[in-house]
Amino acid sequence: MAFESLGDKLQGVFKKLRGKGKLTESDIKEAMREIKLALLEADVNFKIVKEFINKVSEKALGAEVLESLTPSQQLVKIVNDELTEMIGSTASALQFSQKTPTVIMMCGLQGAGKTTATAKLALHLSKQSRRPLMVACDVYRPAAVKQLEVLGKQINQPVFSMGTDTDPVTIAKEAVKYAIQHGNNPVILDTAGRLHIDEELMGELANIKRETDPTEILLVVDSMTGQDAVNVAKTFNEQLEITGVILSKLDGDTRGGAALSVKQVTGKPIKFASVGEKLNDLELFHPDRMASRILGMGDILSLVDKAQAEFDEKSAAELEAKIRKQQFDLDDFLAQLKQIKKLGSFSQILGMLPGVDRKMLDAVDTEENAKRMVHIEAIIQSMTPQERRNPKIIAANRKIRIAKGSGTRVQDVNQLLKQFADMQKMMKQFTGGKQQKMLNRLRKMR
Repeated sequence: MAFESLGDKLQGVFKKLRGKGKLTESDIKEAMREIKLALLEADVNFKIVKEFINKVSEKALGAEVLESLTPSQQLVKIVNDELTEMIGSTASALQFSQKTPTVIMMCGLQGAGKTTATAKLALHLSKQSRRPLMVACDVYRPAAVKQLEVLGKQINQPVFSMGTDTDPVTIAKEAVKYAIQHGNNPVILDTAGRLHIDEELMGELANIKRETDPTEILLVVDSMTGQDAVNVAKTFNEQLEITGVILSKLDGDTRGGAALSVKQVTGKPIKFASVGEKLNDLELFHPDRMASRILGMGDILSLVDKAQAEFDEKSAAELEAKIRKQQFDLDDFLAQLKQIKKLGSFSQILGMLPGVDRKMLDAVDTEENAKRMVHIEAIIQSMTPQERRNPKIIAANRKIRIAKGSGTRVQDVNQLLKQFADMQKMMKQFTGGKQQKMLNRLRKMR
């Protein structure tokens, strides 16, 4: 994940300070020096680092920190607050025009991930009961139009295209007319990029902007490109007046710090972050949550958002009732596994929890664990409906049949049954006495 190295270094700085009952001015200056180096090594813009360190130092050297009973925690809070400020303060939602359709123009360099980001954004908006229309305006890159059409089929969203022989400005104008006639809103223009910024590219984009009057001009920035990302953002903003940024490839193993500089350089908010390869891996960018994640404090709220988006409320209520009545069976267990897989990889999920060691995450999404998940599904699906409802009837001969049917070993079947039995015991304890009262309180809080 991007920012992983930066996060590790910042957490290392705070870990050194945690063991000290009091902090001296010297301790804080040394910590500031290490934080500065960590930010620079992560490719954060030099001017922004300098300003950031000055702000943190000024607050950290105040009496509130030096005289605090938990000075290291106070320092973490200051760094967290300033980091949040640096990348945007608050989340910034898409703006929609009162005059339909709203036009969203996607721009950026070739290879930044514009076409994929277009599809991800369309899927995101379709989940909000909107009817987006994706428009193939990139007539230069080989197979760009085809790529968008394939992605459109995958997410079941319409794509407007006029081939590669039509002028992109004409395509954009005709797409808006089509959207008005067919009730599509918003219109998302997937424009062309180049390997570098040139007058021809900017001239074409300016013409599309003039003819379609977009409400949003979103710059797709490749988080892996280092300081080039900052220069690109600055140029696009100066010439097109972008309204926001989408960070792509945040799941890549890169320094990623340049992406943290984009907001300060352009003055425009980061609106979305692409956090995985799947088309539903697009998140509204919350600066406070990202800062918290970088500092190893977790991101519970984003995990809750993902869960709410994927889990059906009715199914959740039925599951809760089954747990309380101790009727949770292997069918329910299999259904929950499939739901959890929708949330993303296990390392993504664990990475949102506070206090999880980053090194542990590297071992979570191993090929062995992936196979284990496949085996569990195969074992349960090889059981009869009666066996899933009542695993206690699964004797030796049934285990042999299930193992053969699932392509696994009897030991694997035994291990799954033991784990499930342990889970049932845990649920039984949870639904009794004080735990039941706690469950009821949590239900009222939802």
